[in-house]
Amino acid sequence: MKLTRTWSAALCGLWLAVVVGAADAPVVLPRDGQHDFDFEFGTWRAHVSRLKHPLSGSTEWAEYAGPSIVRTVWGGRANLGEIDLAGSAGKIRGLSLRLYDPAARQWRISWANAADGLLGTAMVGGFANGRGEFYDQETYDGRAVFVRFIFSDITATTFRLEQAFSADGGKTWEANWIATFERADATAR
Repeated sequence: MKLTRTWSAALCGLWLAVVVGAADAPVVLPRDGQHDFDFEFGTWRAHVSRLKHPLSGSTEWAEYAGPSIVRTVWGGRANLGEIDLAGSAGKIRGLSLRLYDPAARQWRISWANAADGLLGTAMVGGFANGRGEFYDQETYDGRAVFVRFIFSDITATTFRLEQAFSADGGKTWEANWIATFERADATAR
């Protein structure tokens, strides 16, 4: 009985401290990231450098270029990005599906390559201070790796995207896909 009264008194004291303190403190709501990808809507010219053999010590890169088109879905809570690249190592045609989770206030990014038609593991993350970071864990060449996307250098007419793998639990990262985008349409946002 004594323990219950002690806990009750402590909880009442905590409640009073919160209520009394709350009157003077501004209410700060969590940031809603639903419009984080709005910068990307439209048509872009993409230049991609792809590391041919990630996590092997290779430094041989393949270069690609082509259009990227991103459009909004569901009033901004989702978007679709299509990319159609060509280069010395062939073609890459892909689709990014990005879905916003309002409860978690995070985005999930899934990639599908037209060559195999499979939708990959969703990366999860969001934007802060003009930079987007997204992570997942996948199997690459028979081993588990962490995967990281970073959106950076975002302006009305350009941005950068880098994908990197980590085979050591995130201690070190090796970039394997570096893309720069320049707006191709006149509807800069």
